[in-house]
Amino acid sequence: MVGQTVLVTGATSGIGLATAERFVAAGARVVLLGRRGDRLAEFTRKLGDRAHALVLDVRDHVRVASALAALPDAFRAIDVLVNNAGLALGLSSLETIDFEDCTQMIETNCAAVLAMNRAVLPGMRARDRGHIIHMGSIASHVAYPGGNVYCATKAFVHQLSQSMKADLAGTGVRVTCIEPGMVETEFSEVRFSGDKTKAASVYRGMKPLTPADIAEAVFWCCTLPAHVNVNLIELMPTAQGFGPTIVKRVDG
Repeated sequence: MVGQTVLVTGATSGIGLATAERFVAAGARVVLLGRRGDRLAEFTRKLGDRAHALVLDVRDHVRVASALAALPDAFRAIDVLVNNAGLALGLSSLETIDFEDCTQMIETNCAAVLAMNRAVLPGMRARDRGHIIHMGSIASHVAYPGGNVYCATKAFVHQLSQSMKADLAGTGVRVTCIEPGMVETEFSEVRFSGDKTKAASVYRGMKPLTPADIAEAVFWCCTLPAHVNVNLIELMPTAQGFGPTIVKRVDG
């Protein structure tokens, strides 16, 4: 990865930060994109001159496009895009979920992913090389109570990945969707509006995946020979299984 440039969205914590650190350790240049400027400033100081911060909300498509176009020369040609930014909000049935939460999930998990791809793909096509990584979820095909909109957005990411692979077949641009199960990050804390106790209960009594586990999967995909495209990686903790299946029973 020495000499390559990697753009990671949602890079202020969790999987995004771990992925950025993994690529920098391997000699790549990394553009870290996220909303929390204080964190990005701290991380870029830590990671050194091969890291560049962009303080942006991925939903602001106009600013994202202009910021990428104005990157310093050393960071402008993106070899790997890790579309990691995403979130779940709430765990309610569809008729009671806050509609603004629905909109934010769709804008972040779907529309922003499209916008990032549209900003980066022309350069990859012109250079006839590159790799798009989408951070999906097992929720793309394993529905659970209260997951409704979040599950739907991850199904979008899954199908988008497959369709893009079809569009890009025969070019030097690869597309991979990473679909993790339970990973201990700020994900549950965000979902439960900052309730740390409730978020911690999600992982109680089991060993979840770590951000570094997912970063290693991303890195592996990107370091295979150029003729090898890993379409999909699905991974979950050993302690996790598929489900749940909901059955409503009537007595008698």
